[in-house]
Amino acid sequence: LRRLELLTAEEAAQVQAASPLPEQVRAVVDVLASKGSQASQSLQSFIETSNSQLYLHITVYEPMVQKHLESLQSSYGNGLEPGALQRLSNLLLVEGLTDIQQKEHDILQVETTKGLPNVSKSIPLEKLFLPLSKVSIPPRISVTVGVAGIGKSTLVRLFVRTWAKGDINRDIMLVLPLTFRELNTYEKLSAERLICLAFPHITEPGCISAGAARTLLILDGLDEFKTPLDFSNAVVCTDPKKEIQVDNLITNIIRGNLLQEASVWVTSRPAAARQIPGGLVDRMTEIRGFGAAEMKDFLDQMFLDNRDLSSQVLKHIRANRSLHVLCTIPGFCWISGSSIAYFLKHCSDQSQDVAVVPRTLSEIYSYYFKMALSGDWLEKPRETLRIEQAVNTSKKLVGSLGRLAFYGLLRKKHVFYEQDMKAYGIDLSLLHSSLSTRLLLKEDMQTSTAYYFPHLTIQEFLAALYYYTAAKRAIFDLFTESGMSWPKLGFLNHFRSAVQRALQAEDRQLDIFVRFLSGLLSPQVNKLLCGWLLVKDEHSGFRSQAVSILQGCLNTNHAISSRAVNTMHCLQEIQHTDIAKAVEEAMRSESLAGMLTPTNCSALAYLLQVSDVCLEETNLSNCLTYNVCKSLLSQLLFCRSLRLDNNQFKDDVMELLGSVLSVKDCQIQRLR
Repeated sequence: LRRLELLTAEEAAQVQAASPLPEQVRAVVDVLASKGSQASQSLQSFIETSNSQLYLHITVYEPMVQKHLESLQSSYGNGLEPGALQRLSNLLLVEGLTDIQQKEHDILQVETTKGLPNVSKSIPLEKLFLPLSKVSIPPRISVTVGVAGIGKSTLVRLFVRTWAKGDINRDIMLVLPLTFRELNTYEKLSAERLICLAFPHITEPGCISAGAARTLLILDGLDEFKTPLDFSNAVVCTDPKKEIQVDNLITNIIRGNLLQEASVWVTSRPAAARQIPGGLVDRMTEIRGFGAAEMKDFLDQMFLDNRDLSSQVLKHIRANRSLHVLCTIPGFCWISGSSIAYFLKHCSDQSQDVAVVPRTLSEIYSYYFKMALSGDWLEKPRETLRIEQAVNTSKKLVGSLGRLAFYGLLRKKHVFYEQDMKAYGIDLSLLHSSLSTRLLLKEDMQTSTAYYFPHLTIQEFLAALYYYTAAKRAIFDLFTESGMSWPKLGFLNHFRSAVQRALQAEDRQLDIFVRFLSGLLSPQVNKLLCGWLLVKDEHSGFRSQAVSILQGCLNTNHAISSRAVNTMHCLQEIQHTDIAKAVEEAMRSESLAGMLTPTNCSALAYLLQVSDVCLEETNLSNCLTYNVCKSLLSQLLFCRSLRLDNNQFKDDVMELLGSVLSVKDCQIQRLR
């Protein structure tokens, strides 16, 4: 403050040209620069009204901010995915969550919408926390959603790095990035202690809670938080020094009872984001997946030294419509690209019956696990590890990690800590081997170490491997971890139990697990993993009965839901393709009339998502009745171009179609 008083008008003008300046300092400098000799009197009156805030800016904020910037630049300077800058620089501006985002598994969301969000508005990253118009105010609570592996944490890293360099949002003095992974390690916290624990160099946490400096608090990964947020019953707290349960702390921050002046940015998978009441969210955005050019660039970066391999991988992905849609997710694209590249590099070494390009999810992940467990990784030469030692080590590791993955999946738990490792008998020494770095990642934090799977689907595949192996000898229900249940003997009883649990689960979080479990019964997967994780030909005794169990789930007269579509995916995974092939052939020859039984309707709904026949136009002419149309309604939503002519429809069907066209999820653009 004394230094500012001594400035001449010329010196003040020089300072005025420098930027950025805190708002209060700029106000004083403006007075000095404009009023010259009269500045002293004007300054004195200004000092009287804003002495404390000005003092904070000069003596506390600026040194604190400088240390904070240096800390962020060292922590967030690297580690961005190839092409992240271009894809994440524009987010989709959405008006709340759609029904499918709230109710379906992440993979099913992408499959159903074909990776094409039904949104036309976008917002640049640099405007994410700015008003949308001159008469609106900046959002206080912003939520960004995206499916697993789409790049939510990458987006946070990109924003923090760009802000720390001074390229965007210079009006924000402090950006405080926190992860729910770290918050899981605390039971109770106050708002001020939360800031001090996460950022020890911030010496005045009170300035944040008092709102003296514009602050952005980032809470990354709500879906990884150990406790569901309960806004209805949360204890109200307005004291920033009072320690309360961490979940209550978060709800009070979001409600505005604590850190009222701070902006808050939450990232989450869609299903978890619905915990935050829509009325509290000022702005919701969504991360889009890869476009065609971005997918090619991503694979080129993966195989930087072998562009020919990159082209072959992309060709195989594009040849499989279902796989191509899922590869719009960067995390899934990386796993699929790695697996297909591994196949292409080794297909000449394999017998003719095994050398089939992976097409199903289970085949993709079987190659991934075989690659990871054999030590044959793309970036490094083959490790000299005796095959017997590799098999024994991999079986032990996959067995213990699989149990952790399965029971974690049941509890919706995706981040684990050292106490979890010990509880499930996981040898921590094995986790430091090159073997496990492809299956479980490790993150050292201030107070503990967190472990997590590279992608949600890797946890689900491990869970299915564990369940498949354990079900052959278990005498009690495996879904009851304590073991206290009615006796349940035989693999098929356990398989039926898993299918029924998945069908009954409201959150649909077991759908992909059941797909993988079905896929482990396919002949192709058995050939790939026999000797490693499976016994040769053991699937043959169960496969036909498992197919019957799955087909039994399709014989219903109810509306064809995503559950039926997922059951069709299970049949594809198990390599029972007769139903889908028959319906697809009828679609090609336009002879569906009279064929659409409940089972065939399920196959049709499945084909609407994956078949090339429906790529340009879905032709359902001259084959639908009122009841069939009604049962397929929820699946017809996502057909961009739909032909329904010559179906002898009456007014009641027109009312149905009218209701569909007004649904938020509806993607129909052309209707005949």
